[in-house]
Amino acid sequence: MKHQLYSMLYLCFLATLVGVVSCQQKETISIQDQIRQSTDKGLKDWGKFPVGGAVNISDVLKDPKLQAITEKNFNSITATNDMKMYGIIPTEGVYYWDKVDTLVSFCEKNNQRLFGHALIWHHGAPQWIKDQTAENGAEWMDSFMKEYIQTVVGRYKGKVAAWDVVNEAFASEGGAYRETLWYNNLGKKYIANAFRYAHEADPEADLFYNDFNIERDAEKLDGVISMITELKAQNVPITGLGFQMHIRIDTPEELIENSLKKAAETGLKIHISELDIIFNKHNDTEGGGEQSITELTEELKQLQAEKYQRIVKIYRKVVPAAQQFGITFWDFTDRDTWIRPFFNLTDWPTVFDEELEPKPAYYSFAEGLVLPLDELEVSQ
Repeated sequence: MKHQLYSMLYLCFLATLVGVVSCQQKETISIQDQIRQSTDKGLKDWGKFPVGGAVNISDVLKDPKLQAITEKNFNSITATNDMKMYGIIPTEGVYYWDKVDTLVSFCEKNNQRLFGHALIWHHGAPQWIKDQTAENGAEWMDSFMKEYIQTVVGRYKGKVAAWDVVNEAFASEGGAYRETLWYNNLGKKYIANAFRYAHEADPEADLFYNDFNIERDAEKLDGVISMITELKAQNVPITGLGFQMHIRIDTPEELIENSLKKAAETGLKIHISELDIIFNKHNDTEGGGEQSITELTEELKQLQAEKYQRIVKIYRKVVPAAQQFGITFWDFTDRDTWIRPFFNLTDWPTVFDEELEPKPAYYSFAEGLVLPLDELEVSQ
């Protein structure tokens, strides 16, 4: 009799356990199904913070499928190249506004936030600025920088929500300032000056410093945070920090989590500004790719999908909601990715494939925006 009672209790326990697991599976499946079946919704509709895409507006407007993806999925837009200095003032004294004006109109029409990238960047300066600096010196350079920043930011005051004021001012590795045209002529004060000039032109815009590798190079991140501390002590109006987040499939997530947490402790808004996830290695220099993965298998697609989801989880977990400026994809299709031409690699780093169809990473990223945090695991 006692044995039968124990058997009945055990069966009841198993039935309850199966029921709980079944309910959990149904809940997970229902979220997946909801995302896949909600064909009228894009990534921007699932998150509580902006989800962005970086675009070349000419490419978007001549490709109906790319335009539809851009309008459906993103409520924040960054220009890949159109708002860089070489795009706006390629020759002395002549500003070219057509592409930026077109981008502004596109964003206004689609109710999308426009993020300005980037005012001061060493690769962004056209040759004529280098020539003028060599001839006229640091005083001319600072005067030009002020005129340029205030002309551009002033023209789009109230239309561009935020700017990458300075981009990649630190060396690729470690905590030293990068020796650029700007640094070599003006010293590190060019950074503070650039932020002040931008703030004078649009006091309401958020102003970001943006860089790469700071999610995995602790020394470089410490250098950037030290700079931020100095700027804040000088009342420089910096309000945000951008993590480009061009990561590999094997970049340790614990390291990313610790870096984002440390950055959030500055109190600045945190922007994952150029997200993609690649499979092959590279040395951060043009043409410096190492082609070891030659085929995108279903297993690799799934690994990438899981990685994208965990990046969302880390961001949601460690960056306070008030500091979540958003996550932006850079060249969000494998057809258009910058990774391939720059590193001379065949790779598949984005959430859309060569045919502009969503990959498993797309749906996994969307899940990461809505799943409870305790259901999102972070690998160590």
